[in-house]
Amino acid sequence: MAILKTTLLVIVLLALAVGLAAQLGLLRGRTPSDLGARDGRLKPPSTTPNSVSSQAALYPDNPQRAYAAIAPFPASEGGPQTLERIRRVCEGMPGAKVAKSDPGYLHVQFETRWMKFVDDTEFWFDPRAGLIHVRSASRMGRKDFGVNRARVEAIRARLEAR
Repeated sequence: MAILKTTLLVIVLLALAVGLAAQLGLLRGRTPSDLGARDGRLKPPSTTPNSVSSQAALYPDNPQRAYAAIAPFPASEGGPQTLERIRRVCEGMPGAKVAKSDPGYLHVQFETRWMKFVDDTEFWFDPRAGLIHVRSASRMGRKDFGVNRARVEAIRARLEAR
């Protein structure tokens, strides 16, 4: 009986410690320094299943290429105009904070409510292809349980509904 009580006490104390760490922002992670488009490419997908990228096919050696693959956004009304619409959609979503907004590039940070985990979502207008490429990745952890894909598809659905 004493072992059970001790085990439960340890579990409760661990849960409290994790909750406190989250509220203090210790689970946010750091903003990656290599975000943005370089030579027509966004950063590669993560090597663990916690990101999506419309440019995943450009990285054939990436072990998560198939998992990360997602369709780009059409830029039917022009890149800057479509990025502005995406920015407005994102700003209406829970936990969203626009970190950078330029005519051809948008970086939005999404923070979860309770644990304060942050995902970085980037949109880049490719003028040659006439598309908006997207990359969304968790800063911490090995898995995102499909959260980044679901968020990008929710943005796509809201964009198409407008």
